[in-house]
Amino acid sequence: MAKRRKIYEGKAKILYEGPEPGTLIQYFKDDATAFNNEKRAVLDGKGVLNNRISEFVMTQLNGIGLPTHFLKRLNMREQLIREVEIIPLEVICRNIAAGSLSKKLGIEEGTVLPRSIIEFCYKKDELGDPMVTEEHITAFNWATHQEIDDIIAMTLRINDFLTGLFAGARIKLVDFKVEYGRLYEGEMVRTVLADEISPDSCRLWDMDTGEKMDKDRFRRDMGGVTEAYAEVARRLGIIKEAGGAEILSFNGK
Repeated sequence: MAKRRKIYEGKAKILYEGPEPGTLIQYFKDDATAFNNEKRAVLDGKGVLNNRISEFVMTQLNGIGLPTHFLKRLNMREQLIREVEIIPLEVICRNIAAGSLSKKLGIEEGTVLPRSIIEFCYKKDELGDPMVTEEHITAFNWATHQEIDDIIAMTLRINDFLTGLFAGARIKLVDFKVEYGRLYEGEMVRTVLADEISPDSCRLWDMDTGEKMDKDRFRRDMGGVTEAYAEVARRLGIIKEAGGAEILSFNGK
């Protein structure tokens, strides 16, 4: 197999040149990071699970007409995606107080918010991804007013859909982070969902026990990270069994 050209490597994924113009291959690593890369580990099987869970969610979103960069899964760890120009924003949608929101505002974790709240952070690791306002975004030309409107509308639609999807699996969607990109199609430009949606980018709590089923298990040294991700995949019907042995033997077909 010819050596592929690496386009970009992030904390959890690598992007390679795709087989056709306008495409990329997105590879999911087993690396886990937290606190702006201060805490690091390799968790066997995490990349496989995130690949499958993100494939499932992106396919569902494509199915309801929400545009994404996802084309198809290639194998256990890789997806074929459309090449987009990433908008340098992390978009966070919160339904329940947790994490930094609880710390910054002194709201007890687990408090249901009066309504879903959308936050924007400037995507810049060396600055710690600081929270920014729409004024910052338009003043520095990171996104236009129309793109912001589109992003907010799509994020709220994603939130409504995922809340129901996870509730059907007895999982509570606490919050999630998404990214968007510009897809150039001739003279047309569309804003589409990019990156991934997985337990790495969502807070997911068991609806009956409150047990955390997301990356907070890694952030807080709770253990059982890949087991929790596998349980999410099992409940969504993506894999048949949960647990370490099944993760490592799962062939991704």
